Amino acid sequence: MSDEALIVADDPAPHIRRLTLNRPAKRNALSNALRGELFAALEAADRDPEVRVVVIRGAGTCFSSGYDLAGLGPLPFHTAGHQGQWARHVVEGCFRMWDMAKPIIAQVHGWCLAGGSELAFACDLVYVAEDAQIGYPPVRTMSPPDNQYHAWIMGMRAAMELMLTGDSISGVEAVRLGYANRAFPAETLEAETLAMAGRIAKVDPELAQLNKRLVHRQMEAMGIRAGLRAGTDLHALGWHTGASREYMVKMREGVKTALDARDSAFGDYRTGKAASD
Repeated sequence: MSDEALIVADDPAPHIRRLTLNRPAKRNALSNALRGELFAALEAADRDPEVRVVVIRGAGTCFSSGYDLAGLGPLPFHTAGHQGQWARHVVEGCFRMWDMAKPIIAQVHGWCLAGGSELAFACDLVYVAEDAQIGYPPVRTMSPPDNQYHAWIMGMRAAMELMLTGDSISGVEAVRLGYANRAFPAETLEAETLAMAGRIAKVDPELAQLNKRLVHRQMEAMGIRAGLRAGTDLHALGWHTGASREYMVKMREGVKTALDARDSAFGDYRTGKAASD
């Protein structure tokens, strides 16, 4: 087992804390060990009076390929058990981030899939590379999303298409649909993200906290907190479908084989041309 830190923290500019998901060989798959370190680092940044903005990014070729299907490990914080526990846990993690004082920015490049897309959604701002690929392929064979944010931020029609196909969208399309704030060429994404973080850091942190909170409160007044929590029950039901049970048999035979079986009919993700580039 590697002794390398799963989260690398640095301060690239005054008042900016940057947290890097550091499993590049695993495309930053979100194990619970990594998630635990991430939440600890977020909470430490939120307590640090010198930090005004937090940036989350991924090491290597992508932001995150999603949850670690080869083995998640124990939950990093307690969530009530039994049916729907995992989805409730994911949604609780999202609202932990929403409820923090400091604005959190996702800097997304490469693949941003499934749980990776949920992590980026939980951030307050999302800046993406133009050629990033954002999607939720588990809807093809496994279950509805753990965190069913799609209709809230992209509208019914776009959400419906993505949920019925499991297709991915580019960074440019993610901005058009409202998932992300802005898209930049991959080579300038980091500089542009830090520039925006620097602008936010100029605002008094106490006022910035209230400004962050007011946007979330408006979303909550429209029902997003209740809606996402209600969606966890649909996620739990998904695991009892025949398709999901058959897919999990394939998963036990081998994760890569199962992913190839899921996507080969669509010709994308692992089975597409981009996967070999």
